[in-house]
Amino acid sequence: MAHSLTVLYFAAARERAGTSRESLEVPAGTRVSELLGLLASRHPGLAPLLPHLRVAVNQEFSAPDAALPPGAEVALIPPVAGGAEGLFRVVDRPLRLEEVVEAVSDAARGGLVTFSGAVRNLTKGRRVLRLEYEAYPPMAEKKLAEIGDEVAAQWPGTRLAIMHRVGTLQPGELAVVIAAAAPHRKEAFRGCEHAIERLKQDVPIWKKEFFEDGEVWVGLGP
Repeated sequence: MAHSLTVLYFAAARERAGTSRESLEVPAGTRVSELLGLLASRHPGLAPLLPHLRVAVNQEFSAPDAALPPGAEVALIPPVAGGAEGLFRVVDRPLRLEEVVEAVSDAARGGLVTFSGAVRNLTKGRRVLRLEYEAYPPMAEKKLAEIGDEVAAQWPGTRLAIMHRVGTLQPGELAVVIAAAAPHRKEAFRGCEHAIERLKQDVPIWKKEFFEDGEVWVGLGP
């Protein structure tokens, strides 16, 4: 017996597959690893990416041997460069640091630490013309909120807010803004640092760098 599912492709996987989404019929009990084999046969350009991909099923990372439920939404997640109290958004407009500051500030939290990540004009000596950020928005916002939960659990009383921009950014424009507020400065510093590091690990947001002599998805190499 077969059932249908939807496959979403992002960043380098989208380019290799030549599509951003497709619907497939697969046998009942098909596992994640088996689906990847099927997709590689349908889109041969995907095969070299498979060792680098993670798979999300219904917006949760999944193991290779996990069975796919009927009607699943399966996302192929290349390397990335809710419920928490705070603000967690992926937007396609210019960022303002004041937005995240306002989201976490109150009279009970005397320590406030912020981080602004702007596009550099040089990477390893190569001049950057522009960056293009792409995201899987619902899952990205869910993972950002989970980082907020982690910070609140590890440093009680700490509130976090993260906003990340997608689309085309020029050197000097803000790609991400983060604010952490806590009753004391030490927890605010640690919460902000934790957010910066975790953002690079599990949040499905990708960055493509464009240079005078080429382009590259960050995390996959040339």
